[in-house]
Amino acid sequence: MLSSNVKYIGLDVHKEAVAIAVLNGAGRLVMESIVETKVNTLLDFLQGLRGELHVTLEEGTWAAWLYDVLKPHVAEILVCNPRRNALLKEGSKSDKVDARKLAELLRSGMLRAVYHGEHGLGTLRELARSYLTISKDQRRVMSRLKALYRSWGIPCSGKQVYTPRNREQWLNKITQPGVRRRAELLYQQMDGLLVVRHTVRGELLAESRRHPAIKILRQIPLIGPLRATLLLALMQTPHRFRSKRQLWTYSGLAVETHDSAQHRYVDGQLQRSKKPQQIRGLNQNYNHEMKEIFKSTALSASRCAGPLQDFYEGLLAKGMKPDMARLTLARKIAAITLTLWKKGERFDAEHLKSQAA
Repeated sequence: MLSSNVKYIGLDVHKEAVAIAVLNGAGRLVMESIVETKVNTLLDFLQGLRGELHVTLEEGTWAAWLYDVLKPHVAEILVCNPRRNALLKEGSKSDKVDARKLAELLRSGMLRAVYHGEHGLGTLRELARSYLTISKDQRRVMSRLKALYRSWGIPCSGKQVYTPRNREQWLNKITQPGVRRRAELLYQQMDGLLVVRHTVRGELLAESRRHPAIKILRQIPLIGPLRATLLLALMQTPHRFRSKRQLWTYSGLAVETHDSAQHRYVDGQLQRSKKPQQIRGLNQNYNHEMKEIFKSTALSASRCAGPLQDFYEGLLAKGMKPDMARLTLARKIAAITLTLWKKGERFDAEHLKSQAA
């Protein structure tokens, strides 16, 4: 009776249609269907099912929309990480097969969830996304501009090539009319993005003042208003991370180790091998904006007087290399951020006591 009351539903979502597979608690396929990718159609299908509904779909373009639409109507909705769904790559592939495999993975508890949304932060998140996207576009145009000069043998190191007062001087170095016009258009694009970036930055900071967490994050040295705002928009809540190690992994600051044949028998006794673990560097699957925030803060802290610089210099005094010391400092800043935000405490230099970051 219990197995028949629970339904595990896999959704393979596409632009025009959604393939749906429904399993019961015993893992038996009870229904398959293909419906149009519309709210009313999906809700009508779910309302026609009885029992406790557990739904899964892969992270993608439609995931955020479907998560908000379906969440009030089901017992659980899990947006899963497609990079970890190795079962979907085996055997024949079709929409129905993928939906069925998603339902099987959900029933087995083998899916890795992707975090979706805190209420009240929607506007801040969208403004942060806009700011980060425009900043990337601006850096891309600046790189193209320098590449254009270098392609014609014109050295252009430094930032003078971007400044308006030196612009005519740099353009005069280009003799080809078509190339010069291309450079002028790149300058116009860069100037337009700069104006939009300043506008979005102002709106983002204004929106951030509505959230009390900003005051907590601003206490941390060198976490200014923009970094604090981006941390809030990207993390949304500290309680999604059980420990600092989860935050390190999310931010690309976790050290990956590989080990094998860890135990052996000596004279009939089980002993652990003394072979050191093999360190394979930092984890590769992470949030790039979060890593940029923590590493840039650590780099600034290593150059500015204060408790964070004292912590950094203490690591150097112990013989740690500068790049590893900055990494350790970035991990310490992330750990302090999580602790202060969770507990609502004030920053204290005692948080930087010499323990493993």
